[in-house]
Amino acid sequence: MNSKLLHSALATLALLGVAAVSGCNDVSTELKTPVYSTSIKEDSTRISDFAKEFPLQYASYMKNNESEVMTEYKGSVPFHKNDNVNPLPKGWKHAQPYLKNLWLGYPFMYEYNEARGHTLAVKDFVNIDRINRYGEKGILPATCWNCKTPKMMTWVKQYGDGFWSKDVNTFRGKDAIDAKDETIGCANCHDPKTMELRLYSEPLKDWLKRSGKDWNTMTRNEKRSYVCAQCHVEYYFTHKDNGPAGRPVFPWDNGFNPEDIYQYYKGHGPKGADGKPGPFSDWVHAASKVPMIKMQHPEFEMFQDGTHGAAGVSCADCHMPYQRVDGKKVSSHWMTSPLKDPELRACRQCHADKTADYLRERVLYTQKKSFDQLLKAQEISVRAHEAIRLANADIAANPNDLHPQYKALMEEACEMVRKGQLFWDYVSAENSVGFHNPAKTLDTLMTSAECSQKAIDLAQQATKYRISPALAGDIKTIVPPILEFSRKMQQDPAVLESNPWLKLLPVLPKVDQVWDGQDKIAAK
Repeated sequence: MNSKLLHSALATLALLGVAAVSGCNDVSTELKTPVYSTSIKEDSTRISDFAKEFPLQYASYMKNNESEVMTEYKGSVPFHKNDNVNPLPKGWKHAQPYLKNLWLGYPFMYEYNEARGHTLAVKDFVNIDRINRYGEKGILPATCWNCKTPKMMTWVKQYGDGFWSKDVNTFRGKDAIDAKDETIGCANCHDPKTMELRLYSEPLKDWLKRSGKDWNTMTRNEKRSYVCAQCHVEYYFTHKDNGPAGRPVFPWDNGFNPEDIYQYYKGHGPKGADGKPGPFSDWVHAASKVPMIKMQHPEFEMFQDGTHGAAGVSCADCHMPYQRVDGKKVSSHWMTSPLKDPELRACRQCHADKTADYLRERVLYTQKKSFDQLLKAQEISVRAHEAIRLANADIAANPNDLHPQYKALMEEACEMVRKGQLFWDYVSAENSVGFHNPAKTLDTLMTSAECSQKAIDLAQQATKYRISPALAGDIKTIVPPILEFSRKMQQDPAVLESNPWLKLLPVLPKVDQVWDGQDKIAAK
């Protein structure tokens, strides 16, 4: 190639490079952002206060009201996530049938639904059966409000750390919160006066301080993920032996991976006679009697070292993509799955060389592989709980015919049940069905299955394999999935006789309903 042609080729490549950078800059979060000085009150927690000055963002935010759109595995229909028998809106083909079994003895066994948009967060929260509606008190701490409303800032300012241990129903009524206007909204992420991204989450502030991170020195792109990490994370409520009772904490001190979190939870529970915290647990499983952890929704933990997170893509890049509206470039405030857009425009901001159909098939391929393994890990976890239950009964019935090390074997078996379910729930509770981090998802589920199977093997060994015949065969026959169950149903002894594991629960006293959403029901 002569020098003239070479110069021309290099010039062409340079122009293409500029074009490529320009294309990426159109979705870059490091561009100079507008500076605002609004007329909104500094302590505003109402979404409507932002509507007049930001009508385009408000209009897209209101699209979160949609509650009928599904993707292949998830969506916005609040179906029961354990019901793979009934069609929508009650159940869905990709539900997990053993959820109520695995949470036996914990309020999650009463109701666990697919999440809807942020606009409906408070409405769905006050109507969930996990909060007791058959008494004045909800029998859960006020901490449960932490990720439902920006009004948290008002309540924490008013009550300090005393807020967390108040009963959840203290703030349930219409006199305490406006379910439509004070649900998850603008003030959760934006300073009302300047519209700068900000933190409202006390547990995230605490973790940033513990880890030596400074919000004020973070890049805007980092902040566009951390504002989501205020809620889309695993967390627990502080035990009263270790600080303000019920204060939410992110268990990230060892790292974000399931093994890191599992090791963290070996402490932070009630203090023993030596003054040191023992293992933390959320509840004791009614079948195996093992102290368990309920994982929440670790999207941030799963995402941050996945393909996109490690590459510097923020949560908002995919779930709040930039769009052109009336000639203006704005972030979509319809926080939803990119798969709901037939054209997958959020994905094709970067993957411009791929068709929407191709990208969608790649996502579904990952999700199918992940979901198939999730169901397998779930069933092994159920079998592990049943193995421990059978072993406990056998040990009581045959105290003179046990393995010489049965105590050590059973102790390790119980720990493996706990670890296996924690690893399963790390994936189950995470809302991408494996897509945020396919490698970590499959590795986590493999570890879950290994731990649960080890629990089964140890329990059999401890009982000299007398329980083995009862564990052989299809787990769905041995321990049938609990399809329907609620607080009201637990008041009926006949219901508890319908499933071998429900028999293990106490009958609740028959009482009338006190709350209907935010409304008190008049006494009969």
